[in-house]
Amino acid sequence: MEKVILKKFNKLIIYYFSGTGNARNVAYWIENIAINNNIEAQIIDISKLKSRKSLKIHETALIGFCSPTHGFNFPPIMFHFLLRFPKSKLVGTAVAENKVFIINTRAGLKAGKYFLPGLGGMAQYFSALILLLKGCKIVGIHPIDLPSNWISFHPGVKPNVVDSIYKKRKRETERFASKVINGGKDLRGLKTILIDVLISPIAFLYYIIGRFILAKSFYASKDCTNCNICIQKCPIHAIKTIDNRPFWTYKCESCMQCMNICPERAIEAAHGYLFAIYYLITSVLIVKIYKLLNISEYLNNIFPSWLNNVFSFIIDTSLLLFLFFVFYRIFHYLLRYRLFERIIVFTSLTKFKFWRRYKSPKY
Repeated sequence: MEKVILKKFNKLIIYYFSGTGNARNVAYWIENIAINNNIEAQIIDISKLKSRKSLKIHETALIGFCSPTHGFNFPPIMFHFLLRFPKSKLVGTAVAENKVFIINTRAGLKAGKYFLPGLGGMAQYFSALILLLKGCKIVGIHPIDLPSNWISFHPGVKPNVVDSIYKKRKRETERFASKVINGGKDLRGLKTILIDVLISPIAFLYYIIGRFILAKSFYASKDCTNCNICIQKCPIHAIKTIDNRPFWTYKCESCMQCMNICPERAIEAAHGYLFAIYYLITSVLIVKIYKLLNISEYLNNIFPSWLNNVFSFIIDTSLLLFLFFVFYRIFHYLLRYRLFERIIVFTSLTKFKFWRRYKSPKY
């Protein structure tokens, strides 16, 4: 590995969040480049920070932020961390700005010999805007396409494919790290800005609706031994025990760690239940609630059509999330009955052996 002569920085600090390990590995790859060049490096898992009030920006450090992409955005834990990150104290000084870089790991795949990129959406742009407003200078915006780990939607990537993707992306990460540590810039993430802007509405909808609905589809089957590994390892403490089985709260960000680390493969995504309840709520219950309370007529009489649509969206979203929560409590209670539990299990794709779990390699 080629060494780089340090020209600008004497310290590297990376703040990262990781569910299944992809973003964590990227952070450590960058750390290794710094160490090989005699640069002090510090890697901080933001899920383990007890207080953000004690955060201080090191004046001569290069600062990095590394996180997975969830729903075409950074997961809320990283997004909120950036919002609370302290402002730069260098504005107006000779140094002028703290230098920062942003990396998001995207859902990469492979078809034959071709490596397929993921989509980042607004993950890096929102983050860059926040950091610019805090007086920082962006020297790196770079997505890293590591294997997709969203196994509530698809089976885990085959181990040999995972290995080949990792080898390619590790080299790419090392090139990026060498460049920014040497005082250069790498804004490769801007190349896909048009596509990312076009899918930004999905990022918005996922942030306020999608992640909560997904959180209400996870459950533990009868194979659960109450080892509590999922509860202990959850990076945002979103799982608790109710009725002697794991229960996913609305804090869940669908990072998939619990499903991937369960030694019994007992944690599933209730696909059949999710589609059935979504149809029931959106096509039956919300329609009946609108009709019973004359909500549409009331809104039409008070607001212009464009404002009517805004209020209708707010009401629909609120009803959807509330009813999903109610049905999830009922669903969780009914899992104690063998027949109901078996129906749910056999309508969950994650139960079948071909639906692999995802294991990030340690590089």
